[in-house]
Amino acid sequence: MVPVEIIGIISKPFALMIRLFANITAGHIIVLSLISLIFIFKTIAVSPASVVFVVFMDTIELLVAFLQAYIFTMLTALFIGMAVEEHHH
Repeated sequence: MVPVEIIGIISKPFALMIRLFANITAGHIIVLSLISLIFIFKTIAVSPASVVFVVFMDTIELLVAFLQAYIFTMLTALFIGMAVEEHHH
């Protein structure tokens, strides 16, 4: 049982790190692909729709950033609280 607990303690920070990285990177990739549509279609007619979608995605990405910061903080506090043994009186 001890090896399973050690693996769990070591893997939790990496799970938080990968989750945070994937959520932040996904928004950047979507914004980049929407801007790339202007260059793929090689016309200025696509740019207004692309810019509107990029602004929309930026607002959603800002919301996700605040949400991820909150979740990251809560999970970190939870994991640290579980790792620290309470002092019994």
